[in-house]
Amino acid sequence: MTPRTDERVEERVDERVVWVAGPLDPAALARLEATPVRVVCADVRACTPELAALRAQAIALVPLLTLRVNAALLEAFPRLALVANVAVGVDNVDLAACGARGIAVTNTPGVLTEATADLAFALLLAAARRVGEAERSLRARGFPAWSPDFMLGKRVAGATLGIVGFGRIGQAVARRARGFGMHVLYTSRRAPEGEPARLGERVALPELLARSELVSLHVPLAPDTRHLIGAAELAAMRPGAVLVNTSRGAVLDEAALARALVAGPLFAAGLDVYEREPEVHAALLGLENVVLLPHIGSAEPETRRAMAMLAADNVAAFLEGRPLLTPVGPA
Repeated sequence: MTPRTDERVEERVDERVVWVAGPLDPAALARLEATPVRVVCADVRACTPELAALRAQAIALVPLLTLRVNAALLEAFPRLALVANVAVGVDNVDLAACGARGIAVTNTPGVLTEATADLAFALLLAAARRVGEAERSLRARGFPAWSPDFMLGKRVAGATLGIVGFGRIGQAVARRARGFGMHVLYTSRRAPEGEPARLGERVALPELLARSELVSLHVPLAPDTRHLIGAAELAAMRPGAVLVNTSRGAVLDEAALARALVAGPLFAAGLDVYEREPEVHAALLGLENVVLLPHIGSAEPETRRAMAMLAADNVAAFLEGRPLLTPVGPA
């Protein structure tokens, strides 16, 4: 839904405001508007006197992942008590700054697990089998004469898949790998129990990189995971490996990735996220052996609606004095 500015502009010092800082599914917006507060849908940077007055009354902010919720932004929302982020990752939110101001933060985990796992596996297949490159070739040059050595890719069925990060999405990718008869290796800070533990073999990251023919990244972005996969890790990967990232762009050093795609050891890569979104590293744009997607991991109507509804439900719980559904801990 296109952001709109609330038509009522008079300031009321006793009025509570929920500020929606980007397009939100109509059902989620209706959920917010059913609460006993005023809902304002507008750019947080809009500087009219009327909106400045409304910002001063906002007690909850509903941002998308593209909005940087930092200390400077929080200064413009002096009464803010909740940030209900419409994303699983909260790397766009300064958790320390929120914590210092007593502002609670929520996210939207779980509801986008299957959609993101589907896309991660699609990227694995597309990169390994050169799907993007083959389609571009056909569109540019027509259907080629059949040749036994044309567009040879990498086998996926029966291959060893390394999953870096074994949370909900990593486990969902592992379940998909079962159908392809793949051997799964995974890294995890804590040893999973029950069915997740049986989805694969838990190993350390260096061993995973050395043994895996395909690697899929599924860790959140945090100080200790920024450039988790850099030049040294890429050099340690198995020759001819395929790397996919659907987590957060800065988990992977894009400049080092470009070099590894040109000089080895990588055969191909697939990316849905980037270090400086929406910017894509120029070196990657010129390579045929990388599949590039514009952050569409959760791009299903049902999933995007569920994300928005979970954020709205967190706001409603906060307003009604109930426990938050998906609180995020301090930085």
